[in-house]
Amino acid sequence: MKQPTEIKPAEGKLGVLLPGFGAVATTFVAGVEAARRGLAEPFGSLTQMNTIRLGKRTDGRSPLIKDFVPLSELDDLVFGAWDPIPDDGYESALVAGVLDKHEHVEPIKDFLSSIKPMPAVFDTEYVKKLEGPNVKKGDTKKDLAEQLRRDIRDFKKENGCDRLVMVWCGSTEVYIRPGEVHASIEAFEKAMEENHPDIAPSQLYAYAAIMEGVPYANGAPNLSADCAALEDLAKQKGVPIAGKDFKTGQTLMKTILAPGFKTRMLGMSGWFSTNILGNRDGEVLDDPESFKSKEVSKLGVLEQILQPKMYPKLYGDLYHKVRINYYPPRGDNKEGWDNIDIFGWMGYHMQIKVDFLCRDSILAAPIVLDLALFLDLASRCGFNGIQEWLSFYFKSPQCAPGLYPEHDIFIQHWKLKNTLRWIMNEEMITHLGVEYYD
Repeated sequence: MKQPTEIKPAEGKLGVLLPGFGAVATTFVAGVEAARRGLAEPFGSLTQMNTIRLGKRTDGRSPLIKDFVPLSELDDLVFGAWDPIPDDGYESALVAGVLDKHEHVEPIKDFLSSIKPMPAVFDTEYVKKLEGPNVKKGDTKKDLAEQLRRDIRDFKKENGCDRLVMVWCGSTEVYIRPGEVHASIEAFEKAMEENHPDIAPSQLYAYAAIMEGVPYANGAPNLSADCAALEDLAKQKGVPIAGKDFKTGQTLMKTILAPGFKTRMLGMSGWFSTNILGNRDGEVLDDPESFKSKEVSKLGVLEQILQPKMYPKLYGDLYHKVRINYYPPRGDNKEGWDNIDIFGWMGYHMQIKVDFLCRDSILAAPIVLDLALFLDLASRCGFNGIQEWLSFYFKSPQCAPGLYPEHDIFIQHWKLKNTLRWIMNEEMITHLGVEYYD
């Protein structure tokens, strides 16, 4: 990734395309519209709320990120979606039950009702707990991908968009390991023609986006753009990609707490995590094959942060277990419960209990906004391929082959802000601090 010599201006409309128009997507769209009308604040969004320090602490230069880098304005965003369930944005938001009907849904009913999902590429072989009639038909997966490409072109033209981004907000698909069909774009396209079972719908969306020059982010843990074929294609086409699996809820807490334990060299013998969740995501994850995708994503976090091979006495015998239980009465109000067994000086044991009664879609919505705006920025900077600087937003950050992902949320945040400084030719912040004492 070369430092940009010129950043194209954020002029005109930015279309945000959302595969999956359920709880996360409707909460995101409704929140943006509420902010545009002055009905709510975009809390949780770095692009809208966070500042960035420039120069020394004594310089007093800390503008908002949105005033520092050239991002699209909220008023310039236009939304499109695909979903197997034909409910418009208003109906879908009511079914999701995330937002208060009277305070936040009814006041923008006109806007939400205007967003009707396009027929989706969807197959119950990959998401077994979900069905819907609003589905594309095609003889081959390549044909379905071409239909998505037409949707993208038509949406851009019909809505007068200057640029587009795509953020996967669909359900978690079954676990698929990268194989020969994902090794090269030639093998991938041949597999699409042959309807190979290892080519899932999310991969068709990723392929279609990249082929149309649209930056793509994967908010779910399943295999999507994180394979050699699509990573190489993104480089060839000059398209930024990022993923995967939005960092919300329980894993967010792990990436906050685990770096603290490691910083203090406190040992850990076990971390048990369980969740109860009742929305569409919870129902989908009730299927063991979809849960496998999520489990792999959630389990990898601690190992990368704690580095047991480097610190075998502290973390070499760590027992880490994750469970997700579908519990309809909770709806989107997930409860994540953690029991953490740690030990300190002379091996004496201690315990920490965390009970996070969170709202998954409320935590995910600002991530969708930031990814859309930052991926558009990356595209206008001329970046392509994996955008590791956006790892802050993901449970399983994409990174270059042969490189381990960085999971420490504080390092991720530092990386993101230093990338913004680098883009704008500002000095990197090292936090060394000796300059104040010379």
